[in-house]
Amino acid sequence: MARMTVNGEAVEYRLDPDTPLLWALRDASNLTGTKYGCDSRDCGACTVIIDGRAVPSCSVTLRELDGAQVTTIEGLSPDRSHPVQQAWLAEQATMCGYCEPGFIMAIAALLQASATPSDEQIAALPNICRCGAYPRIRKAIARAAATAPAAPQQQS
Repeated sequence: MARMTVNGEAVEYRLDPDTPLLWALRDASNLTGTKYGCDSRDCGACTVIIDGRAVPSCSVTLRELDGAQVTTIEGLSPDRSHPVQQAWLAEQATMCGYCEPGFIMAIAALLQASATPSDEQIAALPNICRCGAYPRIRKAIARAAATAPAAPQQQS
């Protein structure tokens, strides 16, 4: 049994503790916005935010998440008003749309950590877009960074 908070709601999963979070979200919680892509941490389609960090949900099991705070694309902003979602729409970054939830979650986590990410930080995002919408995605990141609230300052 794993207890965690998913999109602000307390959740208790009574599944095999080795179940990947991806399948608990999709099958047990009916949160299907998180996509299945590669099952090997390579594509980023299943990215969610766990305790403030972007994590491929195929790579983490329920056993590892007791007490965690998980945010999926459904919990980022139900009305699509999050700055990353707005920038994504404004820059028409979607082509087929399959990578969209994972990219948006990774970008939201990046902007939470760094309000003005460097080109290197953006290039280091592990997400893959098979349609090749990278120029639009980079424009969406720049737009979101310009409109998102500033990231909290790190204490030294």
